[in-house]
Amino acid sequence: MGAGTKGAAAVERYYELSLTGLWASGLLALASSGYLDAVSLFLGAAGLLLRVLLVALLPRLRLSRGGLFALAGTGLALGVTDFLFLSRAWLPAVLHLAFFLLALGLLAARPGHPPGWLALASLLALVAASWWSTNLYFFLALAGFLLFGVAALAGAEVLRSARQPGHLVRGPAGRLPARLAALSLLLGTGILVLTAGMFFVLPRTAQAAFQRLAPQRYRVPGFADQVRLGQLASVRSRRAPLLRVRFYSPLPTGALKWRGNALGRFDGRRWFNPPDAGERLAAAEGLVRLAENHQLWRPGQRMIYEVRQGAVASDFLFLAGTPEFLRLNAAAVHRTSGGAYRLGSGTAEGLRYGVYSFPHPDRGLESRPPGREAAPVCCLDLPELDARVAELARQVTAGLGTPLTRAEALEQHLRRDYAYSIQPFSEAATDPLAKFLFERRQGHCEYFASALAVMLRLSGIPSRVVTGFQGGIYNPVSGWLVIRAADAHSWVEAWMPDRGWTIFDPTPTLPSRAVPSPWTRLNWYLDAAETFWDEWVLRYDLSRQLLLAAKMESSGRDLSTHGLVRLRARAGQLLEAFTGWARKYGAAILVGIALAVTACTGLPRLRAVWRTRRRLRRALQGMAASPDASLLYARLLGLLACRGWKKPACLTPIEFARGLPPSPLSSLVAEFTHAYNELRFGSQASAALRMAVLLDEIRLAPGPQPVV
Repeated sequence: MGAGTKGAAAVERYYELSLTGLWASGLLALASSGYLDAVSLFLGAAGLLLRVLLVALLPRLRLSRGGLFALAGTGLALGVTDFLFLSRAWLPAVLHLAFFLLALGLLAARPGHPPGWLALASLLALVAASWWSTNLYFFLALAGFLLFGVAALAGAEVLRSARQPGHLVRGPAGRLPARLAALSLLLGTGILVLTAGMFFVLPRTAQAAFQRLAPQRYRVPGFADQVRLGQLASVRSRRAPLLRVRFYSPLPTGALKWRGNALGRFDGRRWFNPPDAGERLAAAEGLVRLAENHQLWRPGQRMIYEVRQGAVASDFLFLAGTPEFLRLNAAAVHRTSGGAYRLGSGTAEGLRYGVYSFPHPDRGLESRPPGREAAPVCCLDLPELDARVAELARQVTAGLGTPLTRAEALEQHLRRDYAYSIQPFSEAATDPLAKFLFERRQGHCEYFASALAVMLRLSGIPSRVVTGFQGGIYNPVSGWLVIRAADAHSWVEAWMPDRGWTIFDPTPTLPSRAVPSPWTRLNWYLDAAETFWDEWVLRYDLSRQLLLAAKMESSGRDLSTHGLVRLRARAGQLLEAFTGWARKYGAAILVGIALAVTACTGLPRLRAVWRTRRRLRRALQGMAASPDASLLYARLLGLLACRGWKKPACLTPIEFARGLPPSPLSSLVAEFTHAYNELRFGSQASAALRMAVLLDEIRLAPGPQPVV
């Protein structure tokens, strides 16, 4: 095989690996969206791994036509079985079948015939992921797709030219892929740098339009005007960040409850609210007053925080404590009869709002004075229930007089005698509440809150179920409290005649998080990068652009006036610190640098000497190959040079041996040269042993004395 053929084969393998990298980028983009299940991800990754193995390690492995059809038929049968008995939905079944056929196509592609359709499949995967995902991982997948796309285009162009008559791929075959990879990396990086510059120059103005186009099903549900029992379990299984909160007051201790909506009606399977226009609270210069006068003068420390709301499929605002003032970029907010706050239209995705809030005292919510408001009648309504629920409520509250003690007894009963689990019920239940209380005896917070609210109403205490979040993880790197979909929570607000609406949480307390692991600390930095991505990429609009320009102008003005003075003072401080540091560690650093330089320059030479001596030792022992003949001949020339006989570069070994003066030594040299040619050009391994014996005789033979 000629050099040009080897070069073309190397470029072809490079092209195939570039196409495989395109699919890896598309699969990573889809995985970052969070909408692919484990089966689809496994099939996609299996196809990717098989293609890499076929291209890099097993290029001769091929499927027969019969085996290919058998696997395709098996995949179709599995797809039908998946649709009928496993997934029981057409979309997951179609996705599983599509990924299976894709993996089969990658396995069936013949070496030397790169699957060009894989580039189209990768592009479609990236486009689909761009509709679902907007996080930092999608940007990484997009950057990888760009780099592999440039690499695939470069490889395809070289292959197209090489396949034309009379054209050859010139250059070392082993270096061609490396050069193409370096060129692709350079071009891809240049494209990313140029587009990043254009990105900060051109603000996004179509964000609202795309938000209207994006369907609600791609946002996290569970916080609208109705919630079905079991719905929040699917929400808690996701890890997507939905809220980010930054505190401008001391960070509170303990897990805060972020109140969203309060639901007052129950039909046995769902909690809901009837249509409620609510009370419109207009904003004055972006500031909305939520509290009444008597609440503003309550003693106590306030919480001041900023909330950035993510992809929640509702227009409710999530607030901790009792809000007194709200600052947001909206004309007004609406306060519902349940004390929730909402925009009144669209969704609150991407909304930023600041809150001045009063922490909840103990259990009290105190949204309004209890003496001026009666409990809503709807908060006592109940549908037809299993008789065992009322009997359980009577047993738990027997002998207890006040509403507060009865509510606390019911709360402790659920906390003590039931277990927490996010696993959904195995089958749809006609009465999910009774199944939770008397059969399964475990569930997630939605069932606990529903059970408590229903038993409170059976005991004559008005109650309602609240949906929102609890807790969150504070990221010390970014300074934001990150609240994810897994932090979704439900609890109960009950009406106490002497306290007003009071918070009860019957869900058993989950185990506290352990000491942060190194992986958790790494996630802090990843989350901080994602926060920057969300703030300066996804939400980069004209206002952000003006803010960035103002900061740059302010920095330039400070530099021109006081900046030089500060810079000079800072440079003096740094110089002084560097001098002290150099005095303390300078000698050790210089020694370390010297050792490093010595290692970098000396180790390769030592390795070459060691390898040469090892080959020479093996050759002297008779275990030599054809290239080792040169080592033995060099050893001969060294011995002769010590005696004053130096071989000119223009002479061949035979010419040099014939030109030596007649003597016993020259006869040994001629015999050695004959053995050298047998090993070097005849590959006769036995000649190595003769050469070793002759070297010892030449070392001891009389002749010209060594040159001193």
